[in-house]
Amino acid sequence: PQTPLKGDASAPASPLPQGEGGGSRVRADAAPASDDSIGVFTTRPDTIYGVTFMVLAPEHPLVEKLTTGDRITEVEDYIEQARNQTEIERTAADKTKTGVFIGAYCTNPYNGERVPIYVGDYVLATYGTGAVMGVPAHDQRDFEFAQKYGLPINVVIAPPESIESVEPGSGRPFSGGPGVSPGFQHQGSALSEAYVEVGTMVNSGPFDGTPNDQGKRDVVAYGAERGFAEATITYRLRDWLISRQRYWGTPIPIIYCPDCGAVPVPESDLPVVLPADAQFVPTGESPLKFHAGFRYVKCPQCGKDAERETDTLDTFVDSSWYQYRYLSPGYDQGPFDPSKRDWLPVAQYTGGIEHATMHLMYFRFFTKAMRDLGLLDFDEPAINLYNQGIILGPDGEKMSKSRGNVVNPDDYVSSYGADTFRCYLMFIGPWGEGGPYRPQGIEGISRWLHRVWSVVLEPPRTGASDEAATRELERQRHRTIKTVTEDLDKFSFNTMLARLMEYTNHLVRAREAGNVGPAAWSAAIETLLLMIAPAAPHIAEELWSRVGRGYSVHQQAWPSYNDALAASETFTLVVQVNGKLRDKFEAPVDISEAEARELAFASPKVQAHTEGHTIDRVLFVPRRLLNIVVR
Repeated sequence: PQTPLKGDASAPASPLPQGEGGGSRVRADAAPASDDSIGVFTTRPDTIYGVTFMVLAPEHPLVEKLTTGDRITEVEDYIEQARNQTEIERTAADKTKTGVFIGAYCTNPYNGERVPIYVGDYVLATYGTGAVMGVPAHDQRDFEFAQKYGLPINVVIAPPESIESVEPGSGRPFSGGPGVSPGFQHQGSALSEAYVEVGTMVNSGPFDGTPNDQGKRDVVAYGAERGFAEATITYRLRDWLISRQRYWGTPIPIIYCPDCGAVPVPESDLPVVLPADAQFVPTGESPLKFHAGFRYVKCPQCGKDAERETDTLDTFVDSSWYQYRYLSPGYDQGPFDPSKRDWLPVAQYTGGIEHATMHLMYFRFFTKAMRDLGLLDFDEPAINLYNQGIILGPDGEKMSKSRGNVVNPDDYVSSYGADTFRCYLMFIGPWGEGGPYRPQGIEGISRWLHRVWSVVLEPPRTGASDEAATRELERQRHRTIKTVTEDLDKFSFNTMLARLMEYTNHLVRAREAGNVGPAAWSAAIETLLLMIAPAAPHIAEELWSRVGRGYSVHQQAWPSYNDALAASETFTLVVQVNGKLRDKFEAPVDISEAEARELAFASPKVQAHTEGHTIDRVLFVPRRLLNIVVR
């Protein structure tokens, strides 16, 4: 909700609006008092009464001016750390917000409250005013910031169904209403997370009882009448500096001539190739600047002595259009072979959310420019985008060397194998959310893959074929293909693996009973290997070979299913720990308690609440839930 954008009406126009919001100014009070004001832009003016802190960019001119004497050393040390980070690192969506109090306060013009001012590296001076307001009750990252630094969390937007009617302007403070938990209170000390949905304004002076969507307009109008706010549209777009003082990168094909000026390298001389014998020296400058053979050339227009550009292109320039070049890397008549355009645009693009405001913007710009040049006949580089989540350290924090929580994959690959580690990462949680790495959870995946190995290679017991058992095996096979196929399409790898575990358990029981026909058993095993191949490619390939199938499992058609044969009655198995919901799975109505236990204890979400505790008892209610009681 809070965006470090410029709120002045005079903001330069750019073609990509980021939203309509309100700009306002607050007075900064240092010691002694100052008449300086801090302009901010927010898309959530309805939360203005919930501001409990202000954050300035390290480069903001008021940081030096307002920092009090007792805070100077800590603030300067923090600013120095910020200078050693790139903008991508500072603004990454998964980055934990940090800051340092500068000793000064500002006054919120709406309610007159005094607000502490921090300096924070996640705010950039180049974006808007270089200042953001912190509303912890209604922004999750602000919420975490406030918790970290012990700042108030003032609730000013309440769920519409949670309060009784409050007349606008009544000034009656909100302290909970029907359906509101005790933790959802003013100052929010027990609030478990920020409330970011629509609601009703509370603790907001004359706006109490106003729906927050209407409040956005009303709050700006109220401030405009009093001269400290205005509605505006602001833009993130700014010039992109594409030159870098690095050796590794694409050389910028420009030659500087004292007579002709900047001259493009002739197309016949492209590409410009980096010299292999450049010397790297610790000057902070590009090694190309000190390579005479590369730097000094003749002007391609007049033939006089000239100099080559020694900066290289930002790597984002290459990654902005690389998917086109991949179609025809050997093509020399243009950027890519136009006869390959049937492969475009990209059907599915995956990447990290931290690239949303840089790489993915440039990614689109290049496509649109190529469209305008007539090289493409479509507008967007990809049809679908999926952002994967972040794998956190065992402590629940983002992995970093400074925290000492980095997990080395090689250690686990050496102990468990690549497939086991790969499957465990898929099973941690929803792929789009990620989650903490808990090394104990890998044991469950290891046991499952051992069961897969044995059920494939150990033949079933000899017994009379039972028609009902064979039919049930077929039903399980078709149902598993259907579920796994749907989960793969949705990137739901954790639930895909949960279903494959169920299917493996059914095969184990069928093998021990020895009552299914050989043709059905062979089809069931083949299907298992085809379905685990995307998740455990090495094990699948090895087992495929051992059962006598031709090379390779990865060149086979994906198994198909029959909806009628796949039809079965399922239910949502709710897994609780001490009566609180921790996970849930789609399970067959005839799932046994043992199978339900295995699914539950393999879940990282459940493990997070059982590790280090003694299991007192497990309560299983068929077709409903499994409750694990710990102490």
